[in-house]
Amino acid sequence: MQRTEYCGLIDQTYIDKQIIVKGWVHRRRDLGGLIFFDLRDREGLLQIIVNPDSPCFNTALELKHEYVVEVHGLVRTRPNPNHELKTGLIEVVAQSVIILNSAAPLPILVDDPTTSETNRMTHRIIDLRSQKMQKNLRLRYQIAKTMRNFLDESGFIDIETPFLTLSTPGGARDFLVPSRMHKGKFYALPQSPQIFKQLFMVAGFDRYYQIIRCFRDEELRADRQPEFTQVDIETSFLDEEEIRNINENMLRHVFKQLLNVELPQFPVMTYTDAMYYYGSDKPDLRIPLKFVDLTTPMKNCGFKVFNHAANLENGQGRIAALTLPNNVTLSRKEIDELTKFVGIYGAKGLAYIKVNDISKPNEEGLQSPIVKFLNTNELTSILELCGASNGSTVLIIADKAKVVNEALGALRLKLGYEKNLLNNQEWAPLWVIDFPMFEYDENTRHYAPAHHAFTAPKDEHVELLNSNPAVCLAKAYDMVLNGSEIGGGSVRIHKADIQAKVFAAMNLTPDEAKQKFGYLLDNLQFGAPPHGGIAFGLDRVAAIMCKADSIRDVIALPKTTTGQCLLTNAPNYVDDAQLNELGINHGIKP
Repeated sequence: MQRTEYCGLIDQTYIDKQIIVKGWVHRRRDLGGLIFFDLRDREGLLQIIVNPDSPCFNTALELKHEYVVEVHGLVRTRPNPNHELKTGLIEVVAQSVIILNSAAPLPILVDDPTTSETNRMTHRIIDLRSQKMQKNLRLRYQIAKTMRNFLDESGFIDIETPFLTLSTPGGARDFLVPSRMHKGKFYALPQSPQIFKQLFMVAGFDRYYQIIRCFRDEELRADRQPEFTQVDIETSFLDEEEIRNINENMLRHVFKQLLNVELPQFPVMTYTDAMYYYGSDKPDLRIPLKFVDLTTPMKNCGFKVFNHAANLENGQGRIAALTLPNNVTLSRKEIDELTKFVGIYGAKGLAYIKVNDISKPNEEGLQSPIVKFLNTNELTSILELCGASNGSTVLIIADKAKVVNEALGALRLKLGYEKNLLNNQEWAPLWVIDFPMFEYDENTRHYAPAHHAFTAPKDEHVELLNSNPAVCLAKAYDMVLNGSEIGGGSVRIHKADIQAKVFAAMNLTPDEAKQKFGYLLDNLQFGAPPHGGIAFGLDRVAAIMCKADSIRDVIALPKTTTGQCLLTNAPNYVDDAQLNELGINHGIKP
């Protein structure tokens, strides 16, 4: 018979009513002849009671963890309410218990927080029964559904793009798929639908979206998977600000609908300011600490480490500081550990100044090994610029700018989280704009696109593309939330002459460009409209909204950090017959 309702949705409105519920035995307790068991389904738990004189008592005695059962019974008020449980005000007195299926002893326990991640992923189907994973995947589904509804109502249409496509240069290695019908040739799985969605703009579909799987063969970590889900969006005839507004409104709508949270209007910060104040292009604004730049004031100081960094050629050096609040103290052991920590990012040391008496800017009032190398004026300048006061600790790194930004940025996050320095802002969204067009590759000695080869430069920088590409800024933007980049996009190049200049800056010849991007370039000449878009990482958005530590906790069947699926034991070897069909030499097998 059909169930009356999900277990977790049975409430006080069902009191004194006969119901049918079905699910899994979550736990069972036998108390002096009275049997209690919690029945679980996707909506939650429901307490079932079986009296000794009930005709189903003997069946209830057979129940074990994860047996699948059907219960017929009467809902009543629970004598001892459990206010931590959604259904804790009621219980069901069983009149019939039907075992629909037994269960072998489980390799892991459902909802056991001590289970290792390896065991959780090996026995993922059992793990997915947990209330945590059920809740996370439900919220992930609701996020995608809410985004779809918003985009549908905003005039966007969902258009599919192929999974088997041409290998083109991208930010990571392609996953390649051999062709049986064209031996020796390969498809590539798409790193993103970037080129296809631009072609849709040329085709006249001026508002496109797609929630699509993307594939990148890159090193993995907590927020990366070899296959991931992207909310891909593209529009025509809109400028940067208009594109940002649509997508900001979408995310604000998602938070309001699903979490009942009113996100504030997103602040906008340039890439230059983000790096200057936070050393990161995705700063967590919940941490109030900002960098203080000491490079110029220390150019002529007596401390050689500072002096050297401040005078590196072409402004490559930097000196920056963080000032910790007066209520945060660091022991010498902690400072030594932090010094080792910044060394991971290439920093050669971590200078510190503990302020005991700010009226005495010398060894009498300040505690630090570097005080003896700096005069009173230099120390006063540091303390004033850093806003220090009695009880403050100033942490300073001097090195190449890249090292300083990465090391001090990581230190800012570490101290912010470990010393509970986060402000009262639960959600801190941000737009970061005006990214560099190019990054210089020391190995190839050529410029590479910082975003991708089709990102448009700022109008005022078009003429600098070939003469001085290092200073060119892009019409690119990232959406950041709580220190994570959840979306990134740009206005695209829609004019052939500008695209040619970008390829030239990349040291890409017309023939090479034609070979790699021919089908896009061919179609851009047929009246391409101005266009731009953005792509969100659905996994990251879901992980943040679920407050999960890893995107693996919002993906049903994820891979490990080594790219393995412990459930299916993929990747694995295939037999020689399959390889022969594909014209591939036999792989090396153990």
